[in-house]
Amino acid sequence: MVVNGISPKLLKNNTRTMNQHRHKGHVLSTILAVLPFALLVLLMTLPSNTLKAQSKFEFGVNIGPSNFLGDLGGTQGKGQTFLKDNNVQMTKLMKGLFASYAVNPYIGIRAAINFGLLEGADSVIQGAGGLEEARLVRNQHFRSPLFEANISAELYPTAIFEYDATDVVHKIRPYGIIGVGVFHFNPQAQYVDNSGAKQWVDLHGLRTEGQGMPNYTNRKQYNLTQVNVPYGVGVKYFVSETFNISFEIVNRMTFTDYIDDVSTSYIDPQDFYNYFGSGSAKAAMAAQMSNKSDVVTGGLNRSGYSAGDQRGNAVNNDAYYASTLKFGFKFGRSRNSMIVRNTRCPFIRF
Repeated sequence: MVVNGISPKLLKNNTRTMNQHRHKGHVLSTILAVLPFALLVLLMTLPSNTLKAQSKFEFGVNIGPSNFLGDLGGTQGKGQTFLKDNNVQMTKLMKGLFASYAVNPYIGIRAAINFGLLEGADSVIQGAGGLEEARLVRNQHFRSPLFEANISAELYPTAIFEYDATDVVHKIRPYGIIGVGVFHFNPQAQYVDNSGAKQWVDLHGLRTEGQGMPNYTNRKQYNLTQVNVPYGVGVKYFVSETFNISFEIVNRMTFTDYIDDVSTSYIDPQDFYNYFGSGSAKAAMAAQMSNKSDVVTGGLNRSGYSAGDQRGNAVNNDAYYASTLKFGFKFGRSRNSMIVRNTRCPFIRF
């Protein structure tokens, strides 16, 4: 039996392909997740003259909410970048591990890996008769698993005001963050057949905006692994010399506009059949994923949602951010820690 031009066998093959991609992603994530542990073990086995050298290394975990900032969703009026178009209901949880090294009291180097989920949907927009109505009728949505690894510098400017910057007992330090990293994503959306059954499908291979097709030579297929630049601010509270708690807000600037698979303009639905094959199940799926405005307009593609019309905003790249709590543990204590605590006090104490 064929449903909406798609046979169960082809749907099954598509699902199998999705699972294979996920398996490869899980393998990559597992390998990279082991690296910080291996680094930590290596550092702890290196010869050290004093315990003070060991106390420069820190390991920890972090967890907190994250949000996507891109073409999909948003608030009333014209779509904007950063927090103006933040949708709280799309908040997801990001979690990860980190290892850091204190170069000196003012600078730290941190390696981290994080896992999460990004999500956006035009359906969450509260229409008020303004420019947001165009995005609401567009009716696109997506989700994407996220894996990232980065190296960042932590800068502690207030350490210069302390009598002894090595005395970290009961001390608060604000800091700035800047770094570079890589992240892997895989946008997905729900395909709906004639029976109303839904399934999540990968969007990358459907080329929803003609990426990589011969008649769209200016639209290259995007890579699922990209570079990002994390930057932000945080504040660290030293509970003791070996344990601290931090809160930080870090935005990720990216160099792609396809995290949500939306960037430029609509293409002719016939292009999918020309590329994937006449009567192709994949072509039918791609045509639906490319243009969902007919769901809102009662089966008709309203003027402004056809080939050549704007589908996304290619001027601004996508971004995402997270607000996380970090729990850090230092290994070893300085030989002179008791002397420092008894004779030298920081400028700021609580």
